[in-house]
Amino acid sequence: MSRPFPPRSSSPSGPFVRVNGKIRAREVRVIGDDGTQLGVVTLGEALILARAKGVDLVEIAPNATPSVCRLVDYGKFRYEQAKREKESKKHQHATRVKEVQLSPKIDPHDLSVKTEHAIDFLCEDMKLKVTLRFRGREMAHTEYGFQVVQKFLAEMAPYGHPDFEPKLVGRGINVMVSPLPRNKRPRSPRQLEGPATQLAAAPAAPDPDHQPQPSIPVQVIKPPLTYPQTPVPKPGGFVNNPFAELEVK
Repeated sequence: MSRPFPPRSSSPSGPFVRVNGKIRAREVRVIGDDGTQLGVVTLGEALILARAKGVDLVEIAPNATPSVCRLVDYGKFRYEQAKREKESKKHQHATRVKEVQLSPKIDPHDLSVKTEHAIDFLCEDMKLKVTLRFRGREMAHTEYGFQVVQKFLAEMAPYGHPDFEPKLVGRGINVMVSPLPRNKRPRSPRQLEGPATQLAAAPAAPDPDHQPQPSIPVQVIKPPLTYPQTPVPKPGGFVNNPFAELEVK
């Protein structure tokens, strides 16, 4: 017996589609396998028609009155549906958001480093969330925080624009920055530095007009080998006479 609902243990990847005996409508509007309209018939007549053609009866519009069913091979129908979903996902652009945190007393060097990272994110078509937090008595002088944020946004102006003016929310300043279109923003500084670094590191090409000079052989003069001389023994004596310095009285 065909079950009208999928089992709870199963986890279908797509929306649930009723097929053949799982269809609960009494009357259905049938579309042929070639796309022709076959009219409104009872569910039993539609099943007999699908069985005669050797295909399945697939419910494609369950919320219509009456529901719309199509005569098609269910495997082919699932393949076409998965293919359409894959094509639609290719044209979807998932927006990623990166966050950069600042502080009112941030060092100029740290601010420049964070600006470089923020420019890299914008050049990769990512949105940027800029957050500046106040601690303790820093809330008494929020104007310094706004100055840091405005300076940070000015550095990124060629690459992105803020969605709204920086505003104070709680104990911090928040602002969202969106990247400019590719044709309206310059290339990333890191991309510009890459080819220049490679050209500087590459060896210079040989000059075709340059003729190499013949090399002159250098003669190396080695000093003569010297050997330690063996002392010549005196006639009638020893080489190492232990009594040579002995005085006889």
